[in-house]
Amino acid sequence: MTTADIFFSTPAKENRRASVAAAVTDPAIARVRDLRLDFFRGLAMFIILMAHIPDNFLTLWIPARFGFSDATEIFVFCSGMASAIAFGKVFETRGWAMGTARTALRVWQVYWAHIGMFLVIATLMALLDSTGAFQRNYVNSLNLTPFFNDTASQLPGLLTLTYVPNYFDILPMYLGILAMMPVVVGLRQFSQWAAAAFVVGIWLMANFDVLRMPAEPWSDREWFFNPFGWQLVFFTGFALMRGWIPAPPVRRWLIVLAVLVVLASVPFAYYRILNEVALLREWRDAITFLIEKTDFGLFRYVHFLALAYLAWVIAGPGGARLVARGDGPAARVWRRILAAILKVGQQSLAVFVFSMVLARLIGVGFDLTGGGKPVMALFNLLGFVLIVALAYSVGWFKAQPWRPKAPA
Repeated sequence: MTTADIFFSTPAKENRRASVAAAVTDPAIARVRDLRLDFFRGLAMFIILMAHIPDNFLTLWIPARFGFSDATEIFVFCSGMASAIAFGKVFETRGWAMGTARTALRVWQVYWAHIGMFLVIATLMALLDSTGAFQRNYVNSLNLTPFFNDTASQLPGLLTLTYVPNYFDILPMYLGILAMMPVVVGLRQFSQWAAAAFVVGIWLMANFDVLRMPAEPWSDREWFFNPFGWQLVFFTGFALMRGWIPAPPVRRWLIVLAVLVVLASVPFAYYRILNEVALLREWRDAITFLIEKTDFGLFRYVHFLALAYLAWVIAGPGGARLVARGDGPAARVWRRILAAILKVGQQSLAVFVFSMVLARLIGVGFDLTGGGKPVMALFNLLGFVLIVALAYSVGWFKAQPWRPKAPA
């Protein structure tokens, strides 16, 4: 039994795994390490693209508008699960030192992805402003004016991650969490309770502003995503995938409870309700500490766990309900869409970096065309097509098709 089986299976439904494998007939789907992991991570990538496009009307319909948690939690949770697959096995079979080395390599890769993404976007914004053809100041829209005004002083901050503008804050958070992985795994080898106490203790210190990361040298602003807070959801996914903690049972009362948690958060998140009911705005202000995004407040965690549980139940054992049955036109179309979503989920780092650049360019497209919902919808669709194409391209390069095939 694999760690994925430990997380996703329940004893009463183990006999359904074979039917899932038989249902996945598309080769692009069959190669996926776990259907649900890449499916939900792929969905998160599409949502993240929409959320970062300036003035995008579709952001009124992303999960963040209807609850305390959003696509960031999906991305971090699934990254924890993916890390359990990619790095956890190395820690287990090759020892702590080799696992740490493997993690360090990933930190190195993500670090340079962050630096490269910043330089590309900053350069594009500067070039657009230099044309004088736009009313919008693109450099200022990303708060990059201090960087261009005093580049010599800000470059060291960029390279040491002490200068992190808000648009560029997700990958530094991920770097901080990855750096904690060898510590958590080492403590787990000593005691499961020691690892749990470390994770929860670090999260608590972040929420009470004991642990925070400076975002710029001229103010007391901290990273928008505090890695010491967000590591809680990451290591929850990591622990579930490694089998450190058991999967929750599928029970009717748990499903009802999760639905109630999700529904109860809607009045405190949906802007139309908040605009109409002053009392709810007051209550939301009163629980700000519990829903804060920077340090990952408690209610965000509870809301996400409820959503994750419902998604797990709805997807079914092995993701059986995600796979279309039969050979009708609708089933064939869905299999193609599913394969594209899975591919995006598999190449999440490359897709994320590309989508952050693409989102700014789509925003420029809005400015050139004057926007309008039909035009915005078309640009969003174009963005979806481009990130899918990027995912397939990266997968092709990673497969190294230029290498000679091994003899049969």
